[in-house]
Amino acid sequence: MSKQRWLLPILFNLLFFGMKKEKIPAWMRILLVLGAVALAAAIILPIWRIELDAPQYPEGLAMQIYSYKLGGSIDIINGLNHYIGMRTLHESDFIEFTVLPYLIGFFALFTMVVALLGRKKPVFWLTGAFLLFAIVSIVDFWKWEYNYGHNLDPNAPIQVPGMSYQPPLIGFKQLLNFGAFSIPDIGGWLMAVAGGIMALCVFMLLKKQKKLLANTSAVLLLMALLSSCSQTPSPIKLNKDQCDNCKMTIADQRFGAEIVSKKGKIWKFDDTNCLAEFLEENRVHRSQVKDIFLVGFDGAHDLLKLETCLLYQSEELKSPMGGNVAAFADKNALDAAAKSLPGTTITPAEIGL
Repeated sequence: MSKQRWLLPILFNLLFFGMKKEKIPAWMRILLVLGAVALAAAIILPIWRIELDAPQYPEGLAMQIYSYKLGGSIDIINGLNHYIGMRTLHESDFIEFTVLPYLIGFFALFTMVVALLGRKKPVFWLTGAFLLFAIVSIVDFWKWEYNYGHNLDPNAPIQVPGMSYQPPLIGFKQLLNFGAFSIPDIGGWLMAVAGGIMALCVFMLLKKQKKLLANTSAVLLLMALLSSCSQTPSPIKLNKDQCDNCKMTIADQRFGAEIVSKKGKIWKFDDTNCLAEFLEENRVHRSQVKDIFLVGFDGAHDLLKLETCLLYQSEELKSPMGGNVAAFADKNALDAAAKSLPGTTITPAEIGL
């Protein structure tokens, strides 16, 4: 018998020798099979995407990263990179494209074998190995982004002293007039699902054995890193934050406003007039807006969702940019203010919101 025919049994026995033969439940085996299928699909599907938005590209540009190639608007992005001194992107420059399909394929096969064996201990081996793979991959991706955004051609036509163009690891980042948004693509989410299945299996096995080990949280770290960006508003910092429309410092806590995009980006304003002008100029597409918030006129000046608050306009309000609109959480608060501020109740549409 050839050496190659002996190799697989030897490795198999080394890996699983001495393991306890405790069975895992059937539902866990089914989940692991689904995880293996998800990993296999990730080999041919895009794993990550970086989107670029700018006024001159209203439809946006996107770069998709597969396990074995680059996709999307690579030629256009390479043309833009020339002007700011960034390296052009070529698949031959990435050794990862040579090994990554095999690594993902290995984990797909490993997961399927663990599901078919139906033993407890291999689940821990699988999850630990996949966690290590995820951490190494994320670190490698960050290093690539760092080198890509910092090693610039000193003879580039456009040079901004001290400026680097490193894309975000995950989430949103402003790079000159381009907004860069980095997020897993369908293949990346499938890998996250597979990792989540492994983490769930480990958690349930530990829970069943009443052994809440400290490294359980480490197993779940991958899912936390791949979670989507926060889409909640950010409190306005008085006398520090700048209005994204008029560029003045926000100084009156009664009239602030915010836009939160579906990608988690936040724009802040000192007045409803600035907010309306920002939207009218289409500086953010309405389709990309998740929520609009207005600062409550009274009380703790909490951020109120536009669709739930009541608006009152009065020339006596004297807001920073002449909008003279106050937001209230309820009718009682509005009526109390109206006693000393003659004006009218209005709808968002009447002021361009």
